[in-house]
Amino acid sequence: MEMSIQNVLKNMWQDYLVLNPEAQRVVDTLLAEGESIVNDHIALRTFNVGVVALGECAKPFLSMGYEEKKSYFFEAKKLRARHYEHKADPSIPKIFISELLVDELSTEFQDIVSSLVSHISADQVQQSNFFFSGRPWNVSLSQHETLLKESDYGAWMAAIGYRPNHFTVLINNLKKYSDIHTLNDFLKSKGFELNSSGGEVKGTPHVFLEQSSTLANRVEVEFTDGKKEIPSCYFEFAKRYPLASGELYQGFIAKSADKIFESTNTHHASQ
Repeated sequence: MEMSIQNVLKNMWQDYLVLNPEAQRVVDTLLAEGESIVNDHIALRTFNVGVVALGECAKPFLSMGYEEKKSYFFEAKKLRARHYEHKADPSIPKIFISELLVDELSTEFQDIVSSLVSHISADQVQQSNFFFSGRPWNVSLSQHETLLKESDYGAWMAAIGYRPNHFTVLINNLKKYSDIHTLNDFLKSKGFELNSSGGEVKGTPHVFLEQSSTLANRVEVEFTDGKKEIPSCYFEFAKRYPLASGELYQGFIAKSADKIFESTNTHHASQ
């Protein structure tokens, strides 16, 4: 059964809250201040392998009215990404999909990922519920550890699966907290921990985008041979600035996103 984009987004949000209930607390805290929340974008992750490659994962969104906009490359993290915008309704959040370039990692790493992805059919990926379907494979702690040595992102994918990595509050829509530094200070005063990798604020008005994010909270994940607490999801905040045309910049800045990805790094996430 195909769902409307509104239903897909609603289900993704509910699924994300299971892993990151703190996001609801952020929303409630801002609502209590009289703010209204607009979601700027949702970030999704995958491997560049077969049926789950970025282009395949994007197809359900294209069929729901999205169009491809820009591509990004993260050399150090071996990631490629694209962002998509809804053609008919700009108020619908952007979708940012990244993929790990598995072929640039060790043979052992590639073998583990291939064995995981072999559990997924092309048909599954094309369902509108794929990105809130969770982890479609079993994975052992030793496999997770092996992946973690080479890529935090790869280990996260193996453990968490196909679920939103983060949602994003559009700071431009806030009234009291429309300045990112003011917002960050407010969130910290309420006990939220922020990702300080590369500084709490990534980007500047000069590149038309400033971003900050909470640190991923930790969740206990079931592996085939035990349980382990790992970083799950985080909440991002984005302030967009107008281009010369007067329109707000809608893209992303690779250098900033590079540091935002680290919100789920094992050594960053709050203990």
